[in-house]
Amino acid sequence: MIETVGFIASVVLPLWNIPLIIRIVRLRSSRELSLWWVFGVWTCLILMLPVGIVPSDTVFKVFCVVNFALFSAVVVTVVMFRQPALPQSKQANPRGA
Repeated sequence: MIETVGFIASVVLPLWNIPLIIRIVRLRSSRELSLWWVFGVWTCLILMLPVGIVPSDTVFKVFCVVNFALFSAVVVTVVMFRQPALPQSKQANPRGA
């Protein structure tokens, strides 16, 4: 029973990346996400992947593979919808003047 619940959670947890991808596509921008954060998480997932696919623990293996695949889709989406920063002269004046 515990293994079944863990297996389902290991598949469902990474699915929360899908609403993030949809939001980026709808907004046509990924500026609200830090590239440091995106590539930091992705690097950690890359480093975890070999350790995650070697053991016989199916729950951990499924989690690592599904999480890596879906977060890789987040990385691709973030890069595709990354817009360059506006030049200083084009940015709105924060004081409203």
